Amino acid sequence: MPSRLKPIVRVLGTASLLLTLGACVNLAPPTKIPPLPVGNAWPTDTSAQTAQALTNLSWRHYFQDADMRRLIGLALEHNRDLRLAVLRVREAEATYRIQRADQLPAIGAQGQGTRARDMAPPLPDQTLVQAKYQAAVGLTNWEIDFWGRVHNLKDAALDEWLASDAARQSVQVALVRQVADAVLSLRELEQRAILARNAVANRRQSLDIFQQRQQVGASSTLELTQVRTLLIQAQSLSAQIEQRRAAARHALALLVGTDPGSQPVTTISLEATPLALLQPGLPADVLLARPDIRAAEYQLRAAHARIGAARAAFLPRISLTSALGTASAELDGLFGSGGRTWLFSPVIEMPIFTAGRLRASLDVAEVRRDMAAATYERNIQIAFREVSDALSARQWLAAQLDIQTRMAQTQVERAALAQLRYDSGAAPYLEVLDAQRDLLNAQQQLVQVRGAWLSSQTALFSALGGGADPAADAPS
Repeated sequence: MPSRLKPIVRVLGTASLLLTLGACVNLAPPTKIPPLPVGNAWPTDTSAQTAQALTNLSWRHYFQDADMRRLIGLALEHNRDLRLAVLRVREAEATYRIQRADQLPAIGAQGQGTRARDMAPPLPDQTLVQAKYQAAVGLTNWEIDFWGRVHNLKDAALDEWLASDAARQSVQVALVRQVADAVLSLRELEQRAILARNAVANRRQSLDIFQQRQQVGASSTLELTQVRTLLIQAQSLSAQIEQRRAAARHALALLVGTDPGSQPVTTISLEATPLALLQPGLPADVLLARPDIRAAEYQLRAAHARIGAARAAFLPRISLTSALGTASAELDGLFGSGGRTWLFSPVIEMPIFTAGRLRASLDVAEVRRDMAAATYERNIQIAFREVSDALSARQWLAAQLDIQTRMAQTQVERAALAQLRYDSGAAPYLEVLDAQRDLLNAQQQLVQVRGAWLSSQTALFSALGGGADPAADAPS
């Protein structure tokens, strides 16, 4: 081996040995995932018995209405909240890459030239001009990770990256549900508006008839006033619904993040809105698949890794600076023979007195670990309640829908019978007014209950973690 290569081999060999010895000790405690703080069965007031995994059930298959799928797709592409969540994932990824790079030595090149004028020591009245040129390649202040501090910081950054991606999926789950609910709300309000407009038209026609009858003395002024009151009530209801429908359209446009298009979303009635049937399985199977719970678990793992980094701060820190290069008093002789230089400078730092800073840092890391564990358990409890509420709502709203359907049918019969009794002179017109008022209220409530029942199904889909599509662009 040429003699000029021996210093290079010696420096590289030493660096390789230190790199191999680095991170041989890991002071992080083992990650302990708390057991599920909920029961292993859903509450008895729900009808969940069979199991169905949602891992392969995409929102594109669950929402079977083409227009609803179109709007959800637009929202996933243009919604600003989801875009911010994606950017936070990219930020966490870049942070992880920075932390990962600290594990490896940074090799750099440096060139330096100096030229100075000084007094010549033997002759004070004379000056001396000196020049020096250097070029070197080496390591700069590389920490040898004996205690796993840098390794644990890298693991923590990785877990935080994965947590941010799970949080992004959680935002997507919420967005899919919000868009679906917004479409259902618009369809509900459209049906209610149609009922209100029909009521206004019918009661205006009745008012014209009673005005003519009052002019010829066939009806009293009281009956005319009652008919006018019924018309005003219908007009007020119609105006309220129109205002709410406009606000719902604005909310949908904000969720979508762009112009939803001129294609109406209310051409399909609530009765014809298709949704797939969901039957959740055991809590342990479905809750741990939710992205918000996965995010809490990754945060818990990151907290354990940061405890290892805080523990390593109590121990000596060894860093290495080395360089191999050449030096010369003349620029043209910089790379000539005989000017080789090298530097090998290990530094050991040992904390002696830090006024309790290191102990406090470790306490902070341990407290944050406990907070992450509590957050994980709280998220599971919240998820359990959301699924239970959605199951209960789906069951009891279905019962309410059946009851309200029979109520509306009964009110139709009552209104027809009241009109017949009035026409035959067996009842005052007040009975007809009450029947028509109750009929409109029953029809409005029927539409509202049907919308709430459909919304409970989208809530169940969201509570089970549906709509995340984690395999689409998950970090590898």
